[in-house]
Amino acid sequence: MLLTSPRRARLAAELLGTALLLAAVVGSGVMAQRLTHDVALQLLVNAVATVAVLGVLISSLGPISGAHFNPAVTLAQAVRGAHRWSDVGPYVLVQLVGGVGGTVLANLMFGLPAVTWSHHERTGPALWLGEVVATGGLVLAIALVREGGDRASVVVPAWILGAYFFTSSTSFANPAVTVARAFSDTFAGISPRCVPAFIVAQGVGAAVAVLVLRLFAAAPTHEKERP
Repeated sequence: MLLTSPRRARLAAELLGTALLLAAVVGSGVMAQRLTHDVALQLLVNAVATVAVLGVLISSLGPISGAHFNPAVTLAQAVRGAHRWSDVGPYVLVQLVGGVGGTVLANLMFGLPAVTWSHHERTGPALWLGEVVATGGLVLAIALVREGGDRASVVVPAWILGAYFFTSSTSFANPAVTVARAFSDTFAGISPRCVPAFIVAQGVGAAVAVLVLRLFAAAPTHEKERP
């Protein structure tokens, strides 16, 4: 019964998915640093590996849990009535635990201590604005693509890949990812003292996206306007 409970299955999928996502984010960052000293190439390696794994995770685990892997997405979906409020707390908890676990796994895979607190300072209004944009766009993409047919495994990674390069913050766009990346003093890391401001910015971005979605919901669709 424990193994077949639908809720346990959803939580297990969120735990596993977030863990593997962070293993990809942090691990590919370490690998990139070891392969080249070119920062632009390091970011490209990190971005491509991350979105490739994200696409696989959404395709494989989406039918089980919805493939949130992100507290901002979970909360936004609940506010919109697209996710059970009773699942919000457990989802966020396993996303945070999975994220930290994935970071520890990546550290260990590359022969690093399990936890190395990051000294990578990421702060300032420009980066916070980048997180508002990255997170808002992500929440919009997920909501709109699922309402128009489930193409999330392509659209969501595409947004993240683009946002890696056009936002000043390189698109964390995820509170669980932000917390977890503080546990690795590597390419993908973020100083723990920079984490709260990033999470606030991500919350603002998600809230703006929800407001925009409500505006869209109140408008007639293009098809409905046709004679």
